[in-house]
Amino acid sequence: NLLIDIQDHGPGIPAEHVEHVTEPFYRADPARSRSTGGVGLGLYLCKRVAEVHGGHLSVESSAKTGTCVHVSLPLTEKV
Repeated sequence: NLLIDIQDHGPGIPAEHVEHVTEPFYRADPARSRSTGGVGLGLYLCKRVAEVHGGHLSVESSAKTGTCVHVSLPLTEKV
Protein backbone atom coordinates (compact mmCIF):
# COMPACT_ATOMS: atom_id res chain seq x y z
CA ASN A 1 0.00 0.00 0.00
CA LEU A 2 0.96 3.60 -0.56
CA LEU A 3 0.47 5.54 2.67
CA ILE A 4 0.07 9.31 2.62
CA ASP A 5 -0.26 11.45 5.75
CA ILE A 6 -1.17 15.13 5.51
CA GLN A 7 -0.56 16.97 8.79
CA ASP A 8 -1.37 20.53 9.78
CA HIS A 9 -0.49 22.29 13.02
CA GLY A 10 -3.70 24.26 13.43
CA PRO A 11 -6.15 24.29 16.32
CA GLY A 12 -7.52 20.83 15.48
CA ILE A 13 -11.09 19.65 15.04
CA PRO A 14 -13.26 19.11 18.14
CA ALA A 15 -13.50 15.38 18.92
CA GLU A 16 -17.27 15.25 18.40
CA HIS A 17 -16.83 16.41 14.78
CA VAL A 18 -13.90 14.25 13.63
CA GLU A 19 -16.00 11.22 12.64
CA HIS A 20 -18.30 13.46 10.56
CA VAL A 21 -15.83 15.62 8.58
CA THR A 22 -15.81 13.17 5.65
CA GLU A 23 -19.61 13.34 5.30
CA PRO A 24 -20.93 15.43 2.39
CA PHE A 25 -21.75 19.07 3.25
CA TYR A 26 -20.59 18.70 6.88
CA ARG A 27 -18.97 21.73 8.49
CA ALA A 28 -17.43 21.38 11.94
CA ASP A 29 -17.60 25.16 12.47
CA PRO A 30 -21.26 26.26 12.57
CA ALA A 31 -20.19 29.85 11.89
CA ARG A 32 -18.98 28.86 8.40
CA SER A 33 -21.31 28.93 5.47
CA ARG A 34 -20.98 28.76 1.73
CA SER A 35 -20.57 32.54 1.61
CA THR A 36 -17.75 32.54 4.22
CA GLY A 37 -15.81 29.68 2.69
CA GLY A 38 -16.20 26.02 1.93
CA VAL A 39 -19.08 23.83 0.90
CA GLY A 40 -18.26 20.83 3.07
CA LEU A 41 -17.27 18.54 0.21
CA GLY A 42 -13.45 18.51 0.22
CA LEU A 43 -12.73 15.62 2.59
CA TYR A 44 -15.82 13.75 1.39
CA LEU A 45 -14.54 13.83 -2.20
CA CYS A 46 -11.02 12.82 -1.12
CA LYS A 47 -12.48 9.86 0.77
CA ARG A 48 -14.55 8.79 -2.23
CA VAL A 49 -11.55 9.00 -4.58
CA ALA A 50 -9.52 6.83 -2.20
CA GLU A 51 -12.37 4.30 -1.94
CA VAL A 52 -12.88 4.13 -5.71
CA HIS A 53 -9.21 3.22 -6.00
CA GLY A 54 -9.56 0.47 -3.39
CA GLY A 55 -8.10 2.50 -0.52
CA HIS A 56 -9.37 4.40 2.47
CA LEU A 57 -9.06 7.76 4.21
CA SER A 58 -9.22 8.51 7.91
CA VAL A 59 -8.87 11.64 10.03
CA GLU A 60 -7.23 12.18 13.42
CA SER A 61 -7.25 15.49 15.24
CA SER A 62 -5.99 16.92 18.50
CA ALA A 63 -6.06 20.43 19.95
CA LYS A 64 -2.34 20.03 20.72
CA THR A 65 -1.04 18.69 17.41
CA GLY A 66 -3.58 19.74 14.74
CA THR A 67 -5.19 17.44 12.21
CA CYS A 68 -3.77 14.53 10.23
CA VAL A 69 -5.47 12.94 7.25
CA HIS A 70 -4.30 9.38 6.50
CA VAL A 71 -4.75 7.96 3.01
CA SER A 72 -3.95 4.37 2.07
CA LEU A 73 -4.00 3.27 -1.57
CA PRO A 74 -3.19 -0.17 -2.93
CA LEU A 75 -0.16 -0.39 -5.21
CA THR A 76 -1.69 -3.14 -7.33
CA GLU A 77 -4.69 -2.78 -9.57
CA LYS A 78 -7.92 -4.28 -8.23
CA VAL A 79 -9.63 -6.65 -10.66
